[in-house]
Amino acid sequence: MQQLKNKVAVITGGSSGIGLATAKRFLAEGAKVAITGRNQQTLDKAVQQLGSSVLAIQGDVSQLADLSRIYQTVESKFGKIDSLVVNAGVYVIGPLANFTEEMFDKVSDINFKGAFFSVQKALPFLKDGASIILISSTVNGKGIPNHAAYSATKAAVRSMARSFSAELLDRKIRVNTLAPGPIDTPVFESITGSAEEARAMAEAMGNFTPVKRLGHPDEIAAAVLYLASEESAFMLGAELLLDGGLRDL
Repeated sequence: MQQLKNKVAVITGGSSGIGLATAKRFLAEGAKVAITGRNQQTLDKAVQQLGSSVLAIQGDVSQLADLSRIYQTVESKFGKIDSLVVNAGVYVIGPLANFTEEMFDKVSDINFKGAFFSVQKALPFLKDGASIILISSTVNGKGIPNHAAYSATKAAVRSMARSFSAELLDRKIRVNTLAPGPIDTPVFESITGSAEEARAMAEAMGNFTPVKRLGHPDEIAAAVLYLASEESAFMLGAELLLDGGLRDL
């Protein structure tokens, strides 16, 4: 039985990595899916993989006007939203001594401000009883060199899930956080200078986990599906940790 049959889902940052895998899983479960992304070319490639039934909308989550336009477009095409996956994010890391204001603004504007207003601007378009999933990271509760700003934005996301849940109780809207560890996505290519460096960094990150491997986007997508479905109806304001034991072992 399809768990999301005829449900409307929006996935920010849905054109690659975890977002793309989640879109594939949601479509397989019968959902009407809209994905967003900043890069139109990447969105077009995602549509080639997902099929013509997906709604791909170009937009930047750090721009409030883009968010309003995205949700208005979804409503006009599909109707009110049952599931919102706040996945759009950037991985900006660097030593504290060398971290620039530009780097700080980039990671904060997308990961923190973008997540906050992705939820706020969605409120008029969400069904009562909807599920909101905020994608955080295991580093929201772990100190790792070069990750200070990034980790802080992901800790903010974890905190927002609690506050949003308390505030939206009267609408029976559930907000939960999913905290992945290192996942095998194109993110490594975005912060290295070559394919060889990306592979080396991915291998090192995999070895850094107790299970000695990277997670697969499909594994995260399965967890997002659980949080979006009625199977997690008793779960709100919580964090689901999938990090290969990185935080606790």
